[in-house]
Amino acid sequence: MALGAVAGLLAGCAEQAASTQRAAFSSVSFETLTGWGDETPSALVAPLREECRRIARMPPESVLGGAGDGSIPNGRYAGDWAGACAALEAVGEGDEAARRYFESWFVPYEIGVSAFYTGYYEVEVAGAPQRGGAFQTPLYGRPSDLVQARATDGRVVSGHWVDGAFKPYFSRAEIDAGVLDGKAPVLAWLKSPEDLFFLQVQGSGRIVMPDGSVLRVGYDGRNGHDYVPIGKVLEERGALAPADVTMQSIRAWLAAHPDQTREVLERNPNYVFFRRLDGLLPSVGAPGALGVGLTPGRSMAVDRTVLPLGAPLWVETTMPEGTGDAGAWRHLVLAQDIGSDIRGAGRGDLFTGWGARAEDVAGRLRAKGRMVVLLPRPPA
Repeated sequence: MALGAVAGLLAGCAEQAASTQRAAFSSVSFETLTGWGDETPSALVAPLREECRRIARMPPESVLGGAGDGSIPNGRYAGDWAGACAALEAVGEGDEAARRYFESWFVPYEIGVSAFYTGYYEVEVAGAPQRGGAFQTPLYGRPSDLVQARATDGRVVSGHWVDGAFKPYFSRAEIDAGVLDGKAPVLAWLKSPEDLFFLQVQGSGRIVMPDGSVLRVGYDGRNGHDYVPIGKVLEERGALAPADVTMQSIRAWLAAHPDQTREVLERNPNYVFFRRLDGLLPSVGAPGALGVGLTPGRSMAVDRTVLPLGAPLWVETTMPEGTGDAGAWRHLVLAQDIGSDIRGAGRGDLFTGWGARAEDVAGRLRAKGRMVVLLPRPPA
């Protein structure tokens, strides 16, 4: 899960504007998708098959996403995918077979707002199984008393019971002060609060141990406090100009001001807990909201109240390049994840992978563009 991804660090005006836009679906042809003929859609066949297996195990009336006001033409319910998923099993090898499949079983619908794209990645940080030396920051697993409840407005919220009342869990400052010592499992010990914070923002990571082994961890709940963007905090302090706020600039500022790091990070009371992700192949990303491993450059987090999970999406935008410039990027991706800061029609948070290159791209990706959702044709 992308808690808020890089957009959560920045919370710029473009992101806020995108979150208020409503969806308007207009049917278009595949010919209108710029670059569709040059795409390699066979890359999506395997992950889409895994999605279909999971959707097939759901009751047909299960809601995958999209507003319940009838604005989404099809694909909101698990049962809507029966035909497209059944046909997928017979798709042959190669891009042309995959292209024919998508053109036969899906209808492109343009989302009639300007899309806005950011990126997120799987963090890789150093860690140790025991506390000692430079490793003094605990990576907590889910506390046993952290629970979810349904608010009066229907939202599912996190917190704990205190004297018969449901309240948000301990804040970041309280946890930093040691309130969970001995009360929550510690999955690993990290080198710095900054490493922990960026891991919490991204929602998944790879902890490289001193012996070279790697512990994979993923999101397992949060404390129920509101998320406060650190980029906004640094802007308000005059530490960074709005135009200069990126993930890289935030990291650099925190590294240069270690005496202020804790106080700044604790301005965001939100706190994320993790679980071990054992048995994952190194070449596969952490599981997304559907439980399917994320694929770099092919998985995206969306607003589930607007779009159904699992849906293919055609993305036209620009992507940061190693030169510092941005080049045209037009590809088919899958809506496989969600994020607390990914809200509204046309909002997409692209999973860029893991490693230094993925971190660099995710940190710099803030681009407008076009979004088209491919919704399944009803079963015959």
